[in-house]
Order: sequence, then C-alpha cells, then structure tokens
Amino acid sequence: MIKRVLVTGGAGFLGSHLCDRLVAAGQDVICVDNFFTSQISNVEHLRDRRNFELIRHDVTHPLFLEVDEIYNLACPAAPGHYQYNPIKTIKTSVMGAIHMLGLAKRVRAKILHASTSEVYGDPDVHPQPEEYRGNVNPIGPRACYDEGKRAAETLMFDYRRQNGVNIRVVRIFNTYGPRMHPYDGRVVSNFIRQALAGEEITLYGSGEQTRSFCYVDDLIDGILKMMDAPDDFPGPVNLGNPEEFTIRQLAEMVKELTGSSSSIAMARSHPADDPMCRRPDINLARRRLDWEPKVPLRDGLERTLRWFKDIDLSRFRAPTPNY
Repeated sequence: MIKRVLVTGGAGFLGSHLCDRLVAAGQDVICVDNFFTSQISNVEHLRDRRNFELIRHDVTHPLFLEVDEIYNLACPAAPGHYQYNPIKTIKTSVMGAIHMLGLAKRVRAKILHASTSEVYGDPDVHPQPEEYRGNVNPIGPRACYDEGKRAAETLMFDYRRQNGVNIRVVRIFNTYGPRMHPYDGRVVSNFIRQALAGEEITLYGSGEQTRSFCYVDDLIDGILKMMDAPDDFPGPVNLGNPEEFTIRQLAEMVKELTGSSSSIAMARSHPADDPMCRRPDINLARRRLDWEPKVPLRDGLERTLRWFKDIDLSRFRAPTPNY
C-alpha cells in the first residue's frame, strides 16, 4: 500500500537519507524543513520525482496535512548549532513534538520521534541501556537539547497513554556519513575537513573521551524497522554502533585515511557537560527489530571521505559561528 509520509527535518543529514529510502520504496513523501542547518542540495535530486514534495516550514508552528506516517527528525543536533539559540532549540523539540503529535492525533497517523543518546547525559552506567534514566544537568549549556529531547519523549508517551496515538521513539547515537554538513561542528566532519586542508586536527580536552559511530545507512535501516515494528513496541530503543573509540583514535584514523600531514593537537578545553563516554546497549534493537549495524568505522569513513572530496566547500556556509 502506498502511504503518504511526512518527514520533518527532511532536508537534513539524516532526513535526506530517509527521504531517499522512502521515495525509492514508492511512498508519497512530504519533506518539511526550515533550512537552518540543512541544505536544499541534500534533496535536489528528488525534486523532480512525482512522489516527493518539499515544503519550507518551521515545526514550532502548526502544520495541517493529511498523512499516514510521520518521522519527526526536525532539530539542530550539533552542540555549536543548538547552543547558538538555546531557546529556539528547546522550542523546536517541545513545540515541534506537540504540533506533530497533534497532527498524528487528528489524522490517526503513526509517528516516529528521533530522540538522542544525549538523554543519558554524562552517563554513570556504561554502556547505556534504555532503562538507564540518565545524568543530565538541567541548567547547563547543553540542557536546551538534552532536556528538550527528554521532554519530547515525555510528550510522546503521554499522547500514547492519554490519546492512543501510535508512537515510536528511537534514541540515536553518533551517526556519520555523506551529506553531513561540513561545518556542523561534529568530530567526524571537523576532522575530515581539517585533514583535507592540511590544518591542525584539534581535539576537545585530552581526546580520551569515547564515542560510538554509526554509519548513516545502518541508522536509516533501524529507523525504518522501528516504524514497521508491532504497535506494542513503542520504544524507546537505542540505535547506534556499539563499537567504542576514543576521539584521538578517530583523529588518527582520519589522518591515515586522508594521507594528511596534519598534526593532532589538544587545542580546545573540554566543553561543559560533554559526556566522557558514549556507547549504546543495542540488545533490545537486536531482539525486537532484528537490527544491528553492519558497516565498520573504517569503511564508513572511507565512504564519507569520498563525499567530502567531491563537494565544493565554498557552496556551504557555517549555520552559526560555533562550529
């Protein structure tokens, strides 16, 4: 059956890859984006497809459409971007969730919400299972994103309990791949951009903090599986790669793959409330979704590097000064 599918944040990094998959599957896709950190070029190749529609809209305002499914991905996700306008960030998470849930309630649509590993904060439990309630500073500089996403999860489950809305919640861990914004401030894009330019590869803190990096194709597989999961499994479910690397190891791998002469230096202090470790427990996803990532970090970085080499960086502007 052909479904009418809404993707908020659909011109962003993850959203555009999701739109690709949905359009290829023959669904009627409505992509909504305000283009704060996203690029029209991410979905330019879809604009002449009969089953794709692009709408410029900000989810902090209501949206009235007839749809069968909603993927709610809209929100700046890089620290430099979401801290640039923290009030706007938390409004996007909270008001965006309210408006999309209201739409889902009105038209009886199934809705999947893209939450984040940041709901776990700087964790005391490692790796992080879904049962862990987190260690988040509610008044720190990252709270606009961390607490905004936590509040959005609350709204999802309250709408499910009170109004019977058919929800799905995924907690997305660090994801990378082609179409990352070159100036999003994340370590993968920062390191690749610096290495290709022969600039110093800069670490925050000692570089011993850890992250787990999931290639975008694997992540989209998990999102689609979650939308198609039985209605008695609303989540939340972790989606990420359980392989753990230090940030210094990532920098060394990027330097090796690019063949760069760049040096690696601790150039910036460790940001406030930045987690020292991050690794998903994906046993629930394995059990309920039959999902786990397949692309090793080295292979994914090679694919990402090829994309960075092909783009013209002059076509991109940093969305904020903080990248």
